[in-house]
Amino acid sequence: MSPEASSAPRSLAEALRARDDASLAALLRDRPDLVAPVPTDLTQLATRAGTRASVLRALEHLDRFALQTAQALAVAPDPATYDTLHELLAGDDGDPAVTEALPDTVAALRRQALIWGDDDRLHLVRTARELLAPSPQHPSPTGLGPTVREATSGMSPGRVQQIVNTAGLPSTHDPVSAVAALTGLFADRKRMDALLAGAPEAAREVLTRLMWGPPYGQVTADPAAHLRWLLDRGLLLPTAPGTVVLPREVALHLRGGRAHRVPEPVPPAVEPSVAHAPGIVDATAAGQAYTSLATIEELLKHWDQGGPAVLRAGGLSVRDLKRTAVALDAPEPLAAFWIELAYAAGLLASDGAADERYAPTPAYDAWLERPVAERWGRLATAWLAATRTAGLIGGRDIKDRALSALGPGLDRSAAPEVRHRVLTLLADLPAGVAPAPEAVLTRLLWERPLRTPHRDGTEDLRVRLARWTLSEAELLGVTGRGALSSHGRALLGAAPEPDGTPFSSAGPHTAIAVGLLAPLLPEPLDHVLLQADLTAVAPGPLLRPLAETLGVLADVESKGGATVYRFTPASVRRALDSGQTAADLHAFLAQHSRTPVPQPLTYLIDDVARRHGHLRVGVASAYVRCDDDSVLNEIIADKRAAALRLRRLAPTVLAAPCDPATLLEGLRSLGYAPAAESAQGDVLITRADAHRTPPRTAPEPVPEGPPAPDSVLLTAAVRAIRAGDLAATAPLKASGPQPVGGELPRTSPADTLATMQAAVMTGEAVWIGYVNADGAASQRVVAPIRVEGGFVTAYDHTADEVRTYPLHRITGVAELAED
Repeated sequence: MSPEASSAPRSLAEALRARDDASLAALLRDRPDLVAPVPTDLTQLATRAGTRASVLRALEHLDRFALQTAQALAVAPDPATYDTLHELLAGDDGDPAVTEALPDTVAALRRQALIWGDDDRLHLVRTARELLAPSPQHPSPTGLGPTVREATSGMSPGRVQQIVNTAGLPSTHDPVSAVAALTGLFADRKRMDALLAGAPEAAREVLTRLMWGPPYGQVTADPAAHLRWLLDRGLLLPTAPGTVVLPREVALHLRGGRAHRVPEPVPPAVEPSVAHAPGIVDATAAGQAYTSLATIEELLKHWDQGGPAVLRAGGLSVRDLKRTAVALDAPEPLAAFWIELAYAAGLLASDGAADERYAPTPAYDAWLERPVAERWGRLATAWLAATRTAGLIGGRDIKDRALSALGPGLDRSAAPEVRHRVLTLLADLPAGVAPAPEAVLTRLLWERPLRTPHRDGTEDLRVRLARWTLSEAELLGVTGRGALSSHGRALLGAAPEPDGTPFSSAGPHTAIAVGLLAPLLPEPLDHVLLQADLTAVAPGPLLRPLAETLGVLADVESKGGATVYRFTPASVRRALDSGQTAADLHAFLAQHSRTPVPQPLTYLIDDVARRHGHLRVGVASAYVRCDDDSVLNEIIADKRAAALRLRRLAPTVLAAPCDPATLLEGLRSLGYAPAAESAQGDVLITRADAHRTPPRTAPEPVPEGPPAPDSVLLTAAVRAIRAGDLAATAPLKASGPQPVGGELPRTSPADTLATMQAAVMTGEAVWIGYVNADGAASQRVVAPIRVEGGFVTAYDHTADEVRTYPLHRITGVAELAED
């Protein structure tokens, strides 16, 4: 055996053992599941890297060409040479793009321990071969079938010899050599061309149909002549009664050596679709960012006194979602997105009461006090990191249960990585350039072709996540007109990395994004324009105190670039009920209107104020009193008041069997303006108290697999694996104890003590078995420094530190070989 052959690794563990520390650290970084917990040695690391769960996770993170390379290795001989792999991917003609991309792809697969061995002996990890190799139950994307040897494994030797003879080959002495001869014929391009030249035209058509897969077909008990011609020469082989298959070697010849119809070594480019001026993109995005803030404020203001009830299974009912959508004047899917965004930002939660309801959190009040751009920054960073996916609302889970807003089952751990990747693809384009959405989706499918398989005809999960990302980024103002804004580019640095690295919502990238957005946002106004038709026009966003007071005094009639408010008797009465007087309202309007206060509005306020409180409602169950008995007579005579069942107690007092609130609403529906009074006869001022939850934290994103190890953990893990491997593979002296099957060394206490003392004098390292106080056994390589008082002080190569071991816990000791 040559020195080169003897030095070639014989297993994945040996291949890993030959790597340097940087290469091992790269493996653990690419596949973080291998480091949790830290393997004891390289053999255990190799075993874990070959488990089905770990290999599946690694395959799901491969791009399309890396996956095609692994699939080609799965249909190649094991081991295969680099040239064989290149021929399977590039074909007989040699695709130059494949030739250029293949070395880096093989290096990446080797770095991730999915393949091992040198270029002349490439091995695909056994589990990956089992997952990717073609079988009747799990067809390969290559469309290839079994090899000649696999397809003829159950065939009688006589039938194999008949096929060999009909194909023009000499008879052999055994079936193994016959199958080898047939395989050699099918793999020989010239001889196969000569054989197929004599095939009937119909036979060639059958081969063409089966060439790219599926390779299986049906035949009758008495096949046609052209099928009989193929069967007699082994170009089709029976696999079951009535079923035939095209052997892999034949298909590869027909394909010109290619394992795939279309190799894709180069990622599809995300081509520009529309170009806008960067300033227009930023302005559009800023306007939408302000609209998103206004929508979140309107949502939480709508739930300010306690929102909808929490369903028993958690989440929001369909009816409450519809009501919220009506209140926001938005479609239900859009309303669900705003609700989930507020929840992800920690502004909304359940109150935890016995009658549990949703309500704003105390963090919402602090959020309102922040500058506008900072409020947007909190929403945007929460969206980037959230694993809860609003687009799933209204669908069904795997148990066919409805997915509701704020309910369970909405977390998709791939969502942050997809959002980050989509925005990164947008950032790679020039400023102001928007790509076609389909180009982005095509690129994502190339990068993660195995991420989530299609099911029930629905789109791939990553494709749906990408579609939702593009629309949600536009809603939030991260993008404008489909292009990434300048503040969106800055914010991208605050997004969580695909490996799960956490982000800080107050980090420098967020601060830069907020700083870029702030000058683009409109300045809040301190005035409105009063119109003669009892409306007020706000030509832009209003200062918060002005907006809050005006929202009580008038009703919002329309929204947009300018908000239109309408004054009505009910809205003026609402302001009076909150404790304002007519004089206060006149002064407020005069102070904040750039136009004169219209006379109709002045008359409206005075008229409502004059009648406000003229009637008083108290507790009888309820009563009405009024100094003007003619008003009470009018109420008694009104047929519409019959439902209130009023009766006169005195000339100025009416009583009702209903509660005061019902009586108030009933009289107001009749056109009166009653006021509630206390037991002392004072008018009650009704200000709605805001309902808040106890302090709540924002929901934590659900990570996708184990977290990515940091550099400190990687360094410590590699050192521990190396030390454990040294202890497991250290050669022992032939004269020492030779444990079998990985057992701990066993020596008597006297021999252990003598060997330790000798090692102190010579300075040599020894191999020990040790059982700690918890009963856990381990093997260690130590260099004894001192032996005294029943303890051994030694440098532990496994832990890379000096430790002290009780002698009675050492099971045995063995000397290491000198080499």
